[in-house]
Amino acid sequence: MSASVKRVDMCNGPIFPSVVKYTIPIILTGLLQLLFNAADLIVVGWFCGSNSVGAVGATGSLVSLIVNFFIGMSSGVSVIAANSIGARNKDGTSRIVHTAVFLGIIVGAFLTVAGLILSTPLLTLMDTPSELLHLSSIYTKIYFCGMIPNFGFNFCAAILRAAGDTKTPMKYLSLAGVVNVVLNIVFVTAFKMDVAGVALATVLSQLMSFILVLRALAVRDDEVKLDIKQLKIHLEPFKKIITIGLPAGLQSSIFAFSNVIIQSSVNSFGAAAVAGNAAAANLEGFVYVAMNAFYQTSLNFTGQNIGAAKPQRVKKSLVMCLMCAATVGLILGTVFRLLSPQLLSFYIKDSQESIMYGITRMSIICQFYFLCGIMEALVGSLRGMGASLTSLIISVVGVCGVRLGWIFTVFRIPQFHTLDSLYFSYLISWTACIIVQIIAFTIIYKKISKKVFKKEP
Repeated sequence: MSASVKRVDMCNGPIFPSVVKYTIPIILTGLLQLLFNAADLIVVGWFCGSNSVGAVGATGSLVSLIVNFFIGMSSGVSVIAANSIGARNKDGTSRIVHTAVFLGIIVGAFLTVAGLILSTPLLTLMDTPSELLHLSSIYTKIYFCGMIPNFGFNFCAAILRAAGDTKTPMKYLSLAGVVNVVLNIVFVTAFKMDVAGVALATVLSQLMSFILVLRALAVRDDEVKLDIKQLKIHLEPFKKIITIGLPAGLQSSIFAFSNVIIQSSVNSFGAAAVAGNAAAANLEGFVYVAMNAFYQTSLNFTGQNIGAAKPQRVKKSLVMCLMCAATVGLILGTVFRLLSPQLLSFYIKDSQESIMYGITRMSIICQFYFLCGIMEALVGSLRGMGASLTSLIISVVGVCGVRLGWIFTVFRIPQFHTLDSLYFSYLISWTACIIVQIIAFTIIYKKISKKVFKKEP
């Protein structure tokens, strides 16, 4: 692989074909990443039972709380790399690349240590059912041992996407996904490792994808070429990554924190509800990553066109991303809702009660999941314009505030203390965020447009 890899030109030409061409590999990449966890749940569901499904699922919100903060940091990498590439600043882009990859490795190492120490206490704090706690703890500790390849890959993928290359991460995750599924089956069926086996399979497959994407960057001959010997923290790009990435990371953690509270509430309904909720949430993830791909597209299209001083394309690309995200969310959400009994049966083989709990969740969330897609596309454009702090504030109030407010008020009323009521908080929070985000985008876009037009002759 070299600089001859075809890029999507985000700053010139028709927007719709470019958006579609750029986004499809991101959708496929996200689906492949999700398959890591889906394969874990399906394999343990088939060979180990619903308790093992619940044990893996009970870790999801905790892992997201910790991991999403640093995944959000990769948004800072995408934005500043896209700005630099759009402005044709080769030296600046090179410094960003080497800072970002080194930072990803450091962050991964830190999270590995934190995960090993804090996994069991945090799962206990979340009221994880006693019959699931031991297995959940084992899964989480092994999973966190893969944080260096996990974050290394995500930071490298952010660089490639900012450069217009979304196909390379997809190809490597395709291979890693196949390896993950094979290892899942081998470790669980041949070595009887239960949840430890599926966690180990995920770590090994992530390591392979990280090594491959490092090589992909190393053999390029353009501005995003990676030289391992030059890995270091450059102060200027580091500050920019933190300025944009820190609020993005906090925003991701806020989403995850609200989900931890929701997971704790689900835990109170027992092990069957935990297993059903876990399977349903994993299925919904396929709809989410398809919509969330337009967040990545909106982020990088906005970032490059801001760098290239083309504000009109910022607005047009956002509108296109909003329409695409809503359409994908409506279609997939409806299909998944209608097929929920059949889909859930792939995960759970020994508990009809768990399947019914999963159907309850999907019947409420899937039909309105397109609202989440609209919200994510707006977040991408705000971050691409550098308004990461604004997006953070909106999320604190619109997501965390609304969901927690609902749980500690309405949900505590006896007649509303149901899973239906709990899941309804998602719909309210998405709607509240969208309204405020549209207002924020309009104000910030006008300010940026005036600045750009003043610089033009």
